[in-house]
Amino acid sequence: MTAGSGRATTLPAAAETLLTSLPDIESDLALAHRLADAAAAETLPRFRAVDLVADNKAQDGFDPVTAADKAAEAAIRAVLAKERPDDAVFGEEEARRPGRSGRTWVIDPIDGTRGFVSGIPLWTTLIALDDGIRGVLGVVDQPYIGERFVGCLIGPTGAQLHRGGLPATIATRRAERLSDATLMTTDPALFSEVETPRFEAVRTACRLTRYGADGYGYALLAAGQIDLVIESGLSAYDIAAPKVVVEAAGGVVTGWTGGDCRWGGQVLAAATPRLHAQALAMLTG
Repeated sequence: MTAGSGRATTLPAAAETLLTSLPDIESDLALAHRLADAAAAETLPRFRAVDLVADNKAQDGFDPVTAADKAAEAAIRAVLAKERPDDAVFGEEEARRPGRSGRTWVIDPIDGTRGFVSGIPLWTTLIALDDGIRGVLGVVDQPYIGERFVGCLIGPTGAQLHRGGLPATIATRRAERLSDATLMTTDPALFSEVETPRFEAVRTACRLTRYGADGYGYALLAAGQIDLVIESGLSAYDIAAPKVVVEAAGGVVTGWTGGDCRWGGQVLAAATPRLHAQALAMLTG
């Protein structure tokens, strides 16, 4: 019987079997940790390696991909193929794998490959689980410095930072004014001609602006170190995991017009609803 309906609802046999066979969130969380571990086993030996080769997959400009990107995604997919064969997989380096469960694992084996090939330890592995309605689980993992940020919007986990194997609860800080806020973006050159003055309006209103952290910036937001992240041109695998982690920590993440951004595009992430509203008004124009 559906809740509050007062009448019984009969599901098709296949759908009923699927619903009863779906894993619980604790099982999904444990799996997400194993996925991050599998990726780290491929990325860490290659980070700062003298023989690392970066190929360019962009027709215009430089969009690097390395053996570490490809091996890490392959490792994640191998685990998912064995443990979640009915779930879809959407990653950066390989074709999307369709599923039957209505759930999708969204993965970026190395978010910040430009930083990776430059030896900067701010790249991350991003892992998210989307239930078809919203993202419910996210991991932002930086294995070189040993920080794993985990967010879950179902159950008691909330947002945590795992360091040295020990979890600690994290939360966004309670900034209420742009004049007190620290803003981050990966690269202001990535904004379009129309977007640039809108970003600049927010940047000018903020106390401090920093650049170049890619997905790690969202982790800093979730951990209460900064207050805003503004980006554009993102793919789903860039934002799916960070969005969950920030929201689980108490923040707000939307597109520049206030809509759902979990499949990419323009992104505004803020520590508080009030701060989000102030920045959104400037970005909307």
